[in-house]
Amino acid sequence: MEISNDSPVKKPKRLTSIVWNHFERVKKADICYAVCVHCKKKLSGSSNSGTTHLRNHLIRCLKRSNYDVSQILAAKRKRKETTLAVATVVDYEEGQRKEEIITPLNIKYEHDQKKDEPINLGTINLGSAKFDQERSRLDLARMIMLHGYPLDMVEHVGFKIFVKNLQPLFEIMTNNAVELDCMTIYGKEKQKVYETIHALHGRISLAVDMWASPENAGYLCLTANYVDEDWKLQKKILNFITLDVSHTDDILSEIIIKCVMDWDVDRMLFAMTFDDFFTNDDIVFKIKEWFSQNKPLLKNSQLFDVRCATHVLKSIVSDAMEAVQDVTHKIRESIRYVRSSRATQGKFNEIAQQVGITSQKCLFTDCSMRWNSTYLMLETALEYRGALSVLQEHDASYTMALSEREWEWANSVTGYMKLFVEVTNVFSGNKYPTANIYFPEICDIHVQLIEWCKSPDDFVSSMALKMKSKFDKYWSKCNLALAIAAILDPRFKMKLIEYYYPQIYGDDAPNHIKEVFDGIKELFNEYSVCSTSLDQDSDRPGSSLSSTSNGIRDRLRGFDKFLHETSQNQSITSDLDKYLEEPVFPRNYDLTY
Repeated sequence: MEISNDSPVKKPKRLTSIVWNHFERVKKADICYAVCVHCKKKLSGSSNSGTTHLRNHLIRCLKRSNYDVSQILAAKRKRKETTLAVATVVDYEEGQRKEEIITPLNIKYEHDQKKDEPINLGTINLGSAKFDQERSRLDLARMIMLHGYPLDMVEHVGFKIFVKNLQPLFEIMTNNAVELDCMTIYGKEKQKVYETIHALHGRISLAVDMWASPENAGYLCLTANYVDEDWKLQKKILNFITLDVSHTDDILSEIIIKCVMDWDVDRMLFAMTFDDFFTNDDIVFKIKEWFSQNKPLLKNSQLFDVRCATHVLKSIVSDAMEAVQDVTHKIRESIRYVRSSRATQGKFNEIAQQVGITSQKCLFTDCSMRWNSTYLMLETALEYRGALSVLQEHDASYTMALSEREWEWANSVTGYMKLFVEVTNVFSGNKYPTANIYFPEICDIHVQLIEWCKSPDDFVSSMALKMKSKFDKYWSKCNLALAIAAILDPRFKMKLIEYYYPQIYGDDAPNHIKEVFDGIKELFNEYSVCSTSLDQDSDRPGSSLSSTSNGIRDRLRGFDKFLHETSQNQSITSDLDKYLEEPVFPRNYDLTY
């Protein structure tokens, strides 16, 4: 309906509602109308009609810019100095159009954001920015990646209705477009990580882990560990790749090499840590050989191959568990029998009281896939050893009783496993365990294995020899790297090596101690060459002599030559020497890395 012939009513100096900034009041005959300045739609404009229907129209008006009317009206009712929960009212300069517009909110997506921790939205100014389709597209893609939503959620009817009611101007994309946005964000974030790593002055270490999904799909995870400019330990996942069951060792090593080369960090490598999947040394050898050809690794690659200590300990313990699997089976079945009925449980409790057992623990069966669970089951069963031995005398149905020798075997293995449990707790008790904490724990295990191998009990000694054989393989690869890390701990320095090595190597300990000392000295020198450049010309003898004293200089030229030749053999105290000469810190000193 045309309204061109209608005469506009003179607008009063002040209207009570700011919605009239978006409507023009016109009068036709005796009826007043409110005409939307955006879409020209006519609504009732009489004073008796109020402004609620005008406000609702503004929210739904498709031709109007993206103004959040509810926020505008809420802000208008506040005083200017009032700060809203999610917005701040802005005073505009004189002559500027007084329309408060909500600016887009920039939320930083933190990967370490706790699930229940509130997100800091900051403050949003009611500025002049309008709806940004591109910005909202990327926010949607980030949300999908952050929470693992399916890409096809944008095709869901409920989602479309929700978004259209929330922001009618937003154009919903296809799932292919969302996937493209996700890849765009990934590319930008990858570039940030690339620039961060290549801005480092030091080297990085890579961790190679094999992951498996509940559907038995295999994945390779490559993680970079490094110390940033603030001397804080950082880690970044560089690659997470799906593996095929047909991948051979050669293909797997090529995949790892390609990942490293794509990130261009082959000349920055210090070491690579491999999990227990890489039991085949051929894979690691090929990777090491490849990187050694491009640029020699530190210490002639002696520090390159590092194995996961927790996985090695798990493998060693499995040997001990295998040696007593029959005994463990009997204990497991004994516990199931005791707990099979209330009557049997009651009879067992009475026997336990009669033999004087005061333990408050309850017998339980283990999870056979978790060795620490088996340890706890054996530990508890040993406390009820007396009751289980007497039970067979009072219950003919109990057929899984252990002999005294079997109980001794279980007691020995449990005692050995306790050490591994304690060491594993030290490693897992730190959110970011640093290399310096490993050496004393690994050395303690080494010393204990040597003692167990000397046991007069053939069962114990044969089991310990098998465990030590697997441990020696790990020790030969990692002892130098772990020892150097311990030396750099001011609570240990060389003293810890001098304490443990005589217990491990006996009379040959001085040679191994010298090997470690030479190793850290060589490593220090390699870093010194990279980080320090001395001006030899300024240190040359006689270079600062005055050119006018030719006679004196000529007469002392022979002395200059003598001084230069003899000074080369004089030892210069390095920072490493000074560090090692200083007293060690107290062992209870709290180090924060």
